[in-house]
Order: sequence, then C-alpha cells, then structure tokens
Amino acid sequence: MRRLLASIHDVSPRFESEVDRLLERLFPYVGERLAMLVVPNHWNVAPIIPGSPFATRLRGWAERGIEIFLHGYFHRDDAPHSTTADRVRARFMTASEGEFLGLSRREAGSRIAEGRKLIEDVTGRPIDGFVAPAWLYGSGALEALKEAAIPIAEDHFRVWSPASGRPLARGPVITWASRSRPRLLSSLFAAAALRRTPMPVLRVGVHPPDVHHLAIMQSVERTLRVACSSRRVAAYGELN
Repeated sequence: MRRLLASIHDVSPRFESEVDRLLERLFPYVGERLAMLVVPNHWNVAPIIPGSPFATRLRGWAERGIEIFLHGYFHRDDAPHSTTADRVRARFMTASEGEFLGLSRREAGSRIAEGRKLIEDVTGRPIDGFVAPAWLYGSGALEALKEAAIPIAEDHFRVWSPASGRPLARGPVITWASRSRPRLLSSLFAAAALRRTPMPVLRVGVHPPDVHHLAIMQSVERTLRVACSSRRVAAYGELN
C-alpha cells in the first residue's frame, strides 16, 4: 500500500504552543506516527536546555515513538553565498532561513555534531535523520552529512541515505507558505494538486506559522483526509 509520511518542522521552545496545536490537528489522521524536526537554538534566541520542561517534553515525544530529526542548528542563514544560483535560492526560496546552504564542510559538520549530541542527550536515543532548514543544502552540508553517518536526509524532492546516496523516496513534499498572499495561494493550489497524485510515498510537512491561517489548516486537514483514504501512515525509518 502507498505510504503517507507526516512531519512538524521547526520544533523549538520558541514555537511550543504552535507545535501543540499542530499535534492536536494532525492527531485524528496520523496519531503520533510522525516526525518532529527539531531546531536546537532557533535563531539563537530559543535554546533547548537539558533538564528544562521543553527538553522533558521532547524526551517524552521520542519515547512515545515520534521520530526525531535534527533540523539545522540555528535555522537562520548567516553564511555568505559565493554563487549567483545560491544567492537567488537564499533570497527567493526562504526568508533568510537556509542555514546549511552556504556552510563549509567543517562548519556544517560542527553544527550537525553539536546539534546531534544535544538532542541525543535530551532524548536518550539516536536521532532518526537530518533535514536542512528550508530543505536547502550546499556542497559542504552534503559532504558533512555523509561523514556523519546519519541514516536519513530529506530535501524538497527526495528522501535519501547520506552514507550511500541511495534514494529512499522521490516526489515533492506538500508544504504551505504564508509569507505573502501569492505564496499562500500557490501553496494551497499545489497541495490540492499533489494530494491525489499516485506517487508511492506522499510527504506532508507543516510549520508553526500554519496554525495562524485558517485556509492553510483547512488545506492541511483536507490533504491528510484524502491521503489517509488510500495510504498507510508510515515512519521515515521504514524507508531505510
């Protein structure tokens, strides 16, 4: 049977209430069979502190079977971009949040290692994978991921094994944008078109700001309802 993978991005103390609301809205469709993409210190203003109430909640989510992915470290893009293509991607594909697009192999590796240790210390178990903020990877990030032996990575169009380069799933992820009305409308249109496609693995990714837009949340629930009618809710780990 075809699969459905669901994920909540930008899990951080900064967005704790929004994450709770997303969990509540997704629960009727996927239960707790989903992935949380965790940011260790969102924009350098919301650190996850071991022993804190949020860290305790994160451990509880992991113990209940929610997959925990490292999602960058700061999420904010503060690196220079040496090519025109990367400057365009950084400017138009995200609002200064493509953290791993311009990092060197060494800096990307350092942030992966530091974030991984923090999350694994908090949860008491290995992370399940890595997703770069805004799904944007530079060559340095890809090299660092391969060296780190993280089992699963994801970008906007695929899921793959960083160690081997083997693709695990293909096809665009359904996600929503709310930074401008044109982006919002285009994301609603894309979700409506993609949720009925016959691809073997359908991925749905939601973000904290989504809960502040009624049209987005209605589209999220409609997408999950349609997907669950013909797909089995699955875990990323099943792909590996």
